[in-house]
Order: sequence, then structure tokens, then C-alpha cells
Amino acid sequence: MINASLNQLGAALAAKKISSVELTQLYLNRIATHNPVYNAYLTVDAKTSLAQAAAADSLLSSGNAGPLTGIPIAQKDIFCAKGWRTTCGSKMLADFIAPYDAHVIEQFNRAGAINLGKTNMDEFAMGSSNETSYFGAVRNPWNQKAVPGGSSGGAASAVAARLCAAATGTDTGGSIRQPAALCGITGIKPTYGTVSRYGMIAFASSLDQAGPMAKSAEDCALMLNVMTGFDERDSTSLQREKEDYTRDLHLPLTGLRIGLPREFFTEGLSSDVGARVQEAIAEYRKLGATIVGISLPNTRLAVPVYYVLAPAEASSNLSRFDGVRYGHRADEYTDLADMYEKSRAQGFGEEVKRRIMIGTYVLSHGYYDAYYLQAQKIRRLIAQDFTDAFAHCDVIMGPTSPSTAFNLGEKGDDPVQMYLSDIYTIAVNLAGLPGMSIPCGFGASGTMPVGLQIIGNYFEEARMLNVAHQYQLATDWHTRAPQGL
Repeated sequence: MINASLNQLGAALAAKKISSVELTQLYLNRIATHNPVYNAYLTVDAKTSLAQAAAADSLLSSGNAGPLTGIPIAQKDIFCAKGWRTTCGSKMLADFIAPYDAHVIEQFNRAGAINLGKTNMDEFAMGSSNETSYFGAVRNPWNQKAVPGGSSGGAASAVAARLCAAATGTDTGGSIRQPAALCGITGIKPTYGTVSRYGMIAFASSLDQAGPMAKSAEDCALMLNVMTGFDERDSTSLQREKEDYTRDLHLPLTGLRIGLPREFFTEGLSSDVGARVQEAIAEYRKLGATIVGISLPNTRLAVPVYYVLAPAEASSNLSRFDGVRYGHRADEYTDLADMYEKSRAQGFGEEVKRRIMIGTYVLSHGYYDAYYLQAQKIRRLIAQDFTDAFAHCDVIMGPTSPSTAFNLGEKGDDPVQMYLSDIYTIAVNLAGLPGMSIPCGFGASGTMPVGLQIIGNYFEEARMLNVAHQYQLATDWHTRAPQGL
């Protein structure tokens, strides 16, 4: 059961080969056994999950079930879920119990899915390795000494270790795709605005986007069917008709034009990752695709632009955590200003403080024009590069991450090297485009997964998922699981 697809699990539930209560208990038992090693979950509430499962079994018996009814899904701990501890991986919110559901949580509740628990993450989604969490680092199931990627590392680790059927994540600069690549699973960041950000604790509002993480593209399509939809409570939510993202999965790829950006295959890309990506491209040729050389000339500026804009937005968004209404409050202080200072100093970790300071600096008088406005101008150039490229191709492909998973602590003393882990993913967020990562082999050691990134044009998630699904029908990388699980 733990290796079954969402469709297979749905069929087993419908045929009463297993009940939702039994399936949920299976995963709860696995979490109890393996989570002490991987630290993928921060909060598990077996009583609540099993109660949801019992309700799902009633729906299944009545014939009113949907595709995900009764299926246990892990939720990244950035989504507010009523009655659940919601920490965002921070001491600041270590004891916060959410009083309402995020839109994403509401959507899964309506679908009859089971909330299996809240997964670990980099603090306030700031990180590329899941080492900045106040609750400790997450470990990669393929190698316990390696990082799972971040910030959705807990979700990626949980899916890879078969501690859930699928999971939700969020992607601000690659935080779904990069951990998906490092953990050998599939993850998709939809077009900005297609999934509501209501109840998703904000990092950088113009970049944050929720998406699914699962074993396969087909599973992600089913998840996306649930997650998307207009929400009037989010001013950035796009008012579009609901789509069926599974509709094009089985279309052939004959005539597909794949764009390969020359900037993605230069110095900095590990040779073993580059080799696996080229092998994946060769497989696409066999499936009928043609390869087109393209250029994204401003890609080299994506990282510096991101690390101006994202911290600027973070410094604003995180100002609400002041110890007054909710969150950590210092035990001792002399006046209101002292309470603010001590509460924030104690509640935030080093990486969060670093980004708040950078953001405050670039927004300050005398530097706003020189940094923030310039970064916004370059952001438009980056988006235009993609528009120009899509005039010559249907999808863009390349590596998701420049290397396979690095070891815990390896880049902790060099924030810049850590930031460069997202060099291939950040531009997609700056442009608001959809992108995904799928497994395409293993690195030089033969044990650590490599991810292939697929970038689509705006609102072309269905085509992207079709491209990924056809590759997964022809290969079995997405079915591989870590040994011993």
C-alpha cells in the first residue's frame, strides 16, 4: 500500500480492500517508527486524523466520495489548520494553535482527505536545506547524513520515506522543486495566483505559491485538482474556471518542442547531474520531442534579484510577529519597545534575522531606488526572457538543483553557497511561471536522486504534467524508494 499511487489507493478504498481508518493507521504507525530518525513531522494528532478517516469511510460507503476521499495527506506546517499547532518551523510560533483553516486545508477537507500531520520546514520557509527549523534539521531518507532540501524538506522526506501518500509544500524560490529533486519525488509549483495564499503564513507575498509533492506527476495532477480555485479572501487569487489537470496526461509527445537554456549547462553544474539530465532529454527524443536551443540571458541575475526582493517582503510580513497578540513573548522586559526587541531576538532564528536585516536595509531611505527598484526592473527582464523563449518552444527543461543532496552542516557557514542551491529555480518564481521537478536518475554515487526541472508557460500546468507523466510511463525513476523502508 505504501508504494501505491493515489489512484490505486482510491480504488482500494472504493472496493473496500482497505478502510481509510486502516490506511491512516498504517501511516501513523510508520510515522511513529521512522519519524524519530527523519524528523519530517512536527505535529501528529492521531485522534483527529482517525476521526477524519472514520468520516471518510462513511462518505465512501454512501457513494459520495471524491478521488482523494479517505487518503492521508501531510500538510506543510506553514498552513493554518484549525485546532492544529502551526509553527512555521519557528520558536516564534512554537505554541500557536491556528483558529482557522487555510484555503488549501479547506479544499482538502472538502475533498474528504485526511490531515495526517504537519511537516517540518525551514523557519518561515527561509532556507534551502531544512536546517534552519527551530525543531531541528530534517534528514534525507536516501542518506541520513544528507539534507532533504528546503524549505519543504519535511514534506519531501515524508513522501520519499512513505510516511504519507502525498504532501503539500510551498515554493518561494524553489522550495517545492529543490527538495523534490534531492529526495527523488515529484513536485510542482503552479502559476502564481492559481492556489490561494489565504491562511498560508507569508514569507514573500509576490513569490509564495503552494503546490503538491507526491510520488508521480499523475498524483500531483490529482492534488492540484483539489488545491486550485479562486478565493476572494486572497487579493492575488486568480478568478479562473477550475481545470482538470489530469485531462492531458495520456497525450503523445510527438512534436513537443523542448527548450534547453544554454545558461543552465555551464560552470557550477555537477557533471553527474548534467549527465542524468542529458539522458532524460535523450529519452524525450525517443518519445517524439524535438530539442531547441534557447537563451535566458538574465538568469545570472535571478539570485541577487531574489535576495533583494524576497527579504524586502519578508521584513514587512514578519513585522506582525511582535509578541503582542500571538507568538513568543519575552519573559522579562522593561517597556513596550524592549518587549518587541527581546521577543523578536529570542523568537527568530539567525537566517530569519539575516533576511529581515537585508530587507529593512534595501527598503530604507537612500537605498530603495538603488536596490529594490532596480531589482524590480530586472525582474521584468527575467520574465521577458521566458516570454521570448516560449515563442520557440513549448516547455523548458534543465536541472532542478546544481548538485545532489549535500551533507548536513556542509554549507551552514556560507549563506551565499546555500543561496546558490536555488540558482535554477528562482527565476521561475520571479516570473510567476509554473515549474516542476521529476526524478531522472541518480548521481555519481548511484544512491542520491537527481531532479529534472520542467518549466511551462503561464497556466500550462496540464501540458507540463503530460510531459512529466509520459516520461514516467517510459522510465521507473519515480518508483524507486530508499532501502529499508
